[in-house]
Amino acid sequence: MTAFGRAAKAFPTLLRVGLSEVVAYRAEFVVWILTTNMPLVMLAIWHAVAADGPVGRFDQRAFTAYYLGILAVRLVTSNWAVWQLSMEIRDGTLAAKLLRPIHPIVALAADHISAVPMRVLVISPVVAILIGVCGDRLLRHDLLLAAVFGASLLGAWLLIFFTMVLMGSLAFFLESALGLFELWLGVHAILSGYLVPLEALPHWVRRAADVLPFRYMLGFPVETLVGLLSRRQALLELAAQWGYTALFGVLALWVWRAGLRRFAAFGG
Repeated sequence: MTAFGRAAKAFPTLLRVGLSEVVAYRAEFVVWILTTNMPLVMLAIWHAVAADGPVGRFDQRAFTAYYLGILAVRLVTSNWAVWQLSMEIRDGTLAAKLLRPIHPIVALAADHISAVPMRVLVISPVVAILIGVCGDRLLRHDLLLAAVFGASLLGAWLLIFFTMVLMGSLAFFLESALGLFELWLGVHAILSGYLVPLEALPHWVRRAADVLPFRYMLGFPVETLVGLLSRRQALLELAAQWGYTALFGVLALWVWRAGLRRFAAFGG
């Protein structure tokens, strides 16, 4: 059986195991989600700012839709693979996983995908509030934008996952791979639209955000959700997002394979 065939056959089982682990550690899982409250803090700040009048295209309701969308999309698409992969490389437990018939990255992906249903369940009150308060603005009631939004969520998850694998694989070469990731997090918070809508940033920062991958991990799906993009803009941005996803997938596998050769050479 080919490696792809083995992975396809084992993937449902891996998902069930991962979901069981999430349910077993549900208290820690819920605490982690509840600590992701920065969008609510920023919502309170911008809501107060917009009390005196709109900020660009954003009035108070637009800010509410945007930051509730940020909270929901981030919780659905984020993952912690970089910490897990880096730890397994550093302590040598990766060696045992390399002996298994399933590729470690496939198993890692299944582990994180299995958490998505629980995340959706936990954030469902946020989604209900978003629909209740701003439902008339979401996706402009356009089926094409709804399809783009669904594809953008998948693209965002994959792009983040491949980025995590890429940065986690740097632990094969660097002592401070997680330190580099912390720097990445700081840049991501600004250029993804997590803290501030990109339209509210200085022009030169917005130009940088438009050509870097961070926006496609969060800002683009949210902008599509809350009706800030036209059909044409959304389709063009979707193509760019999936282009970045393919690029980072190739880079992640390349660094992984190069790191494995180093890992084997040093007797990992």
